Amino acid sequence: MKTVSCRCCPLAECDSLIHHSVDERRFLEKFRAGEMAVEAGTQILLEGSSAPQFYTVLDGMGLRDKTLPDGRRQVINFVMPGDLLGLQASIMGELNHSIEAVTPMRLCVFRRDNIWTLFRQMPELSYALTWIAATEEHFLGETIASIGQRDGTERVSWALLKLYQRMRALGLGRDSRIPLPYRQQDLADALGLSLVHTNKTLAKLRERKVADWSHRELHVPDLKALAELAVADLDAPPKRPYL
Repeated sequence: MKTVSCRCCPLAECDSLIHHSVDERRFLEKFRAGEMAVEAGTQILLEGSSAPQFYTVLDGMGLRDKTLPDGRRQVINFVMPGDLLGLQASIMGELNHSIEAVTPMRLCVFRRDNIWTLFRQMPELSYALTWIAATEEHFLGETIASIGQRDGTERVSWALLKLYQRMRALGLGRDSRIPLPYRQQDLADALGLSLVHTNKTLAKLRERKVADWSHRELHVPDLKALAELAVADLDAPPKRPYL
């Protein structure tokens, strides 16, 4: 782990994030423990663990998942820059899911035992943590509604739309293309679909020239059509805080 100034944070260049005030940045300079890099395939946090640290993703992509005793897996969410990892364990004592790096990742590291200092001294950053937790709850509600009420085509379209919107808001990708280094099995496990069903649905979207996911890249030539298939709005994601 190395020490890097907050002034060098790559997230400071992202227009979709609410950036820190001078006082907040000074506090975070003391609050953060450092910066670390992990390789693709690294288990950053394990289900049931009580890690002494939590993290903000500076660069790279990962996923959150939960594994049942018989080996079946549910992908809970896809991890991108700006996301906070391990907050649940910081508050509740242990994590009820695992977090894995899908690509090489760079993480800003915070010590879990310092979180109460943040709550006491920096109400603005405390609000940021509350906002992040509320947004995660909102997304999980959307996911439950999708799995419960959308059909297979609608689910896949909805997931691709959300991933595309998140990545574009972060300034990643160009010309209707974004990097998407996940496996189709990851998408299937997120949506409660079989891999075969997911593959067939992706093929249909490609044939209709709505979305084409191949070679670790998602191309969306017709965003409006994708939103219509997803039964979803094209509202831009709001600016969000980060640590």
